[in-house]
Amino acid sequence: MGVDDLNATLAKVPETAAVILLAHEPDIMVRVPERVALVLSGHTHGGQLRLFGWSPVVPSRYGNRYAYGHVREQCDLIVSGGLGCSIAPFRLGVPPEIVVVTLGGANKPA
Repeated sequence: MGVDDLNATLAKVPETAAVILLAHEPDIMVRVPERVALVLSGHTHGGQLRLFGWSPVVPSRYGNRYAYGHVREQCDLIVSGGLGCSIAPFRLGVPPEIVVVTLGGANKPA
C-alpha cells in the first residue's frame, strides 16, 4: 500500500469543484468520498495473467475488485493494465495498453 494523505489533499480542493483523482494504487478507492467524480489508477497491471475476466494474483488487498478496467462504486474508477510487467516478465490475457479517457460535460437542455 502506498503512502498518501487523501484527506489533506482533498481539503485543498473547493467543495464545489469537480475532482479527478490520479492514484497509483486503486486500493485508495475504498477511502475516496463521493465528491470525487473519477479515479484513474494503475499498479495492478490487470493482474498480468487474466482469464475470462479473472486474475489469480493481483497486487491489491481487494483482489479482482480493483484489478482492471472500469469500476463504478461511489464514483468511477478506471484501472489501466499499463505497459510493463511486475515480478513475472510476461502477460497473458492483459495486453499492454494506454488508456484514453475522454471527458465531457452533462448535456444541457436547449
